[in-house]
Amino acid sequence: MNKQKMLIISSIMGFLGVAIGAFGAHGLKNILSPEMTSIFKTGVEYHLIHAVVLFAIALSGIHEFVKSFYFILAGIILFSFSLYCYSTTGILFFAMITPVGGISFLIGWLLIGVSAFRKKDI
Repeated sequence: MNKQKMLIISSIMGFLGVAIGAFGAHGLKNILSPEMTSIFKTGVEYHLIHAVVLFAIALSGIHEFVKSFYFILAGIILFSFSLYCYSTTGILFFAMITPVGGISFLIGWLLIGVSAFRKKDI
């Protein structure tokens, strides 16, 4: 994937993180229970943090980080979006997807470290 596509994807993820966070804070505050609100907020927190990571990877232009980009993107989708769905619907199936997203985040971070260790000219 080229730098331009990665920047576009990271900007979309950042935009969605802010938009979904605002929707949760304003549109759902009187609808969700405190527990479900906390779950929703966790999704937003991880979404936004990792959108910034995607942006940093894209800006770096380091080809060895592309796999990390994919895993972190998958983490946002699987982790955060499953929490959004679970907290707003209460359907337990969505909560069962969340750990897969967490593992995707972990793999993405691990790949960043491994790639940085292997690449001597960063």
